[in-house]
Amino acid sequence: MTRPARSTESDNPLLEREHPIPFHRIRAEHVEPAIAVLLEDAQVRRRAVAELDGARTFQNTLLGLEAITERIEYAMAVVSHLEGVATDAELRAAYNIVQPKVSAFVSNIPLDPNLWTALKDYASGQEAHGLAGRRERFLKKTVDGFRRFGAQLDDPRKRRLEAIDIALATATTRYGQNALDSLNAFELLIDDERALAGLPDSAIEAARASAAEKHQTGWRFTLQAPSLIPLLTFLDDRSIRERIYRASNARATEGALDNRSLVLEILALRREKAQLLGYDNFAELVLEDRMAHDSAKARAFVDDLRLRTEPFFRREQDELARFVQELEGTNAPSLQPWDLAYYAEKLRRTKYDFDEEALRPYFPLASVVAGVFETVKRLYGVTVLARDDIPTWHPTVRAYDLAEGGHPIGTFYLDPFPRENKRDGAWMDGLTTAMQRGATRLPHVGIVCANVTPPTSERPALLTHREVETLFHEFGHLMHHLLTEVEIRSLAGTNVAWDFVELPSQIMENWCWERESLDLFARHYRTGATLPGPLLDKMRAARSFRAATAMMRQLGLASVDLALHVDYDVVRDGDVISYARNVMQAFAPVTLPDDYAMITSFGHLFAHSVGYSAAYYSYKWAEVLDADAFSRFRQGGLFSRSVGSEFRHKILAQGDGRDPIELYREFMGRDPALQPLLERSGLIS
Repeated sequence: MTRPARSTESDNPLLEREHPIPFHRIRAEHVEPAIAVLLEDAQVRRRAVAELDGARTFQNTLLGLEAITERIEYAMAVVSHLEGVATDAELRAAYNIVQPKVSAFVSNIPLDPNLWTALKDYASGQEAHGLAGRRERFLKKTVDGFRRFGAQLDDPRKRRLEAIDIALATATTRYGQNALDSLNAFELLIDDERALAGLPDSAIEAARASAAEKHQTGWRFTLQAPSLIPLLTFLDDRSIRERIYRASNARATEGALDNRSLVLEILALRREKAQLLGYDNFAELVLEDRMAHDSAKARAFVDDLRLRTEPFFRREQDELARFVQELEGTNAPSLQPWDLAYYAEKLRRTKYDFDEEALRPYFPLASVVAGVFETVKRLYGVTVLARDDIPTWHPTVRAYDLAEGGHPIGTFYLDPFPRENKRDGAWMDGLTTAMQRGATRLPHVGIVCANVTPPTSERPALLTHREVETLFHEFGHLMHHLLTEVEIRSLAGTNVAWDFVELPSQIMENWCWERESLDLFARHYRTGATLPGPLLDKMRAARSFRAATAMMRQLGLASVDLALHVDYDVVRDGDVISYARNVMQAFAPVTLPDDYAMITSFGHLFAHSVGYSAAYYSYKWAEVLDADAFSRFRQGGLFSRSVGSEFRHKILAQGDGRDPIELYREFMGRDPALQPLLERSGLIS
């Protein structure tokens, strides 16, 4: 971002919510002045609620509390988003300056004794006792939230809690920035084409294009997933596989980008915060408001799945070891982590005569995106309309409206490709929820970001099947955000328990496996032909290939998460990297190397003040829910409008307006069942 002349308050695009969001006008210089004004505005709103003269009502107290941060949350959401997808030195510096200030203000709200008194006064009044439905839930969650975040602490402990929240916001922001900078700092340039043996043409073309973009000759590889995964899966040169594996799993461990001390700082701050608030550990604080409710239940769920998975896991490792011995004979290597994907791919080809790269030509990005749009149209009766007139933050980003009956429900943006100024991974952000401004309704706004295989000069963007699943997954989150019918902002959309939020996203992945849905979008980019039956049969037959290994990895990550936030003590347990590696080792197919330091770039746990910390098990719990819930679509029809409408109105539309287990029971007619997930994963004898 360039720094033009200093802006004035009147032309600062962050001060008022506009539709569409003027991304093209937002610059680094706007951030600090806007946040200063909005903090003052929030303080005025805060005093208005606390010092209200007259009867307390739902409108002036509960909705008044919610409105305190509405404007500043919008501005920070936009700035945080841009810092994640179009960052530069000036924007990052501005964000780092304002982020602690905003965090301090927001954290102080439940610590304000006048607001706490106002809330208790309303809660004890006649109107409050007559509340029902979402309003009753909102009151209960607001009162509980104030208690859980320090309203009843004395002044010294409140001040310490404020300091902890500021420190956490600062440390987690630095952690995420270090992880991104470390990822971008690595490149592998190969100038000998013979070293590329084994790589598919798509990976070679992408590496050549990457080098050309940097005005280099040869083939350039990075740690971004579209570059990393093909190297580990297909490259014959074992030494190069080792180099890039080690680089990926030791990110953010050196020099100014070293995250090791930040991991310790974040864990210590979280532990202190939890104990200050009366909880044994951070997991108990986080999980009290989740479906699991406490760490013992979360751990019991993980341990149960582990016990069910381990026999299949051992069987898979024995099968792979035998295969390598048969393949390599006396030259068979002792398997290392950088060998697993490589030999597993060869075993899969042998067992199923299936080469996943053969799927790429059938998944051009444009066709996949059109398929997602058609899927939600058939399920939920909504239509996606391109909005080429809306400004974005990068030329490859596209904007759309989601409409029903000709009326727009929301606007969203799709940002599919990796860039050096964009963080890795895939995510959906719900930037804003709908609001009424006079006679005008400002719609929901959401963003889907991914880092899928980009196009080259030779071909359009051709995706792996896993990348297709990723887009469907994130679009499920988007539907949860855009289709909400909850009028209370903090209960709307994806503002639900984090062990429920993945249900709407993960269930969407199922439509990537069925012939009826694949025929909507799986079309060869040259011929337009649908996915051949034999290739689809092989793909589906291979779906549960090494599923136990994949399951164990996720359970390992969940176990590391819980161990760090429940058990870990630096005095007793020593080096946190070694501790985490030892926990993961019990779930790993082979011995992990001494420099394995995955937690220094584990953004799900450490790049946010809370994020998925103490709740990474949520992904597996949501898989239980999604496999079970999808059984209704299998029974009622893959594109059944009846079942789709029920899912929309009983799950997607409800946000956090009701307890999630009640919503699930209403849709399914019973509690969740584990059996469908085990069957789908092939983990039943």
